[in-house]
Amino acid sequence: MAPLLLSCALLLAHAMFPLTAAASSAAYPQPYGIDQPCTAAADDHVPVRPEVYGGGRIIDISHRYHPDMPAWESPNGIGRFLWLTRSMKNGSVANFSEMKLSVHTGTHVDAPGHVFDHYLDAGFDAASLDLDVLNGDALVVDVPRDTNITAEVMKSLNIPKGVRRVLFRTLNTDRGLMYKKAFDTSYVGFMNDGAQWLVDNTDIKLVGVDYLSVATFDDLLPCHLIFLEGREIIPVEGLKLDGVEAGIYSVHCLPLRLVGAEGSPVRCILIKP
Repeated sequence: MAPLLLSCALLLAHAMFPLTAAASSAAYPQPYGIDQPCTAAADDHVPVRPEVYGGGRIIDISHRYHPDMPAWESPNGIGRFLWLTRSMKNGSVANFSEMKLSVHTGTHVDAPGHVFDHYLDAGFDAASLDLDVLNGDALVVDVPRDTNITAEVMKSLNIPKGVRRVLFRTLNTDRGLMYKKAFDTSYVGFMNDGAQWLVDNTDIKLVGVDYLSVATFDDLLPCHLIFLEGREIIPVEGLKLDGVEAGIYSVHCLPLRLVGAEGSPVRCILIKP
């Protein structure tokens, strides 16, 4: 089951199957993640976690959640985030997990309340994001590998007017930064002038990038302010664009409906035309 749907399904299971008195709050505390699948019985199939579906037509561009995936400004990854708090091995009639992690972990979206406190107070949160922006035709572009995304780079990409969703594949993908435990401040992202040029000269409303921030580490706040002030642009950060060819796709990104949260994990896929 996808991690983003885990909590709801497990809560449902908890309601349907009352836990026995033998279960404890740390019934089976070992974390499980990308390299630690739940152990299957001898006669069960080994679980498969594919990157593509439908014969290669559907591409999963969201990263798997596991303890060693990078976290903002952390050298140690996100660490343990998932606990099996009720276990059938310890007498419960069902397994029941809980998780705790930042809403800006892995592949995620930013809402306007991320950098504007009055927007958060007014309710411009993850639950308010426009699904029409997050779903539809999208263009995957390759950014020149020797630069951040500046105004000059944006001009050179020649993105046609009318294009509303663009995923920017950069040197971050080549370097495999989303697969490295330690946070790397040298990642590629938008610089202040590049963000302003996009707002002023394009129709782009979904800005997808391949590391934890749409903005470079040095232009972090100014870029986010530019993108989120108008409440029309949605940054989608931490995308998995390995092996994805430049071109036109249909993108589908679904954040959780987290009322009061300034961001949300998101499951994103591309569908080939």
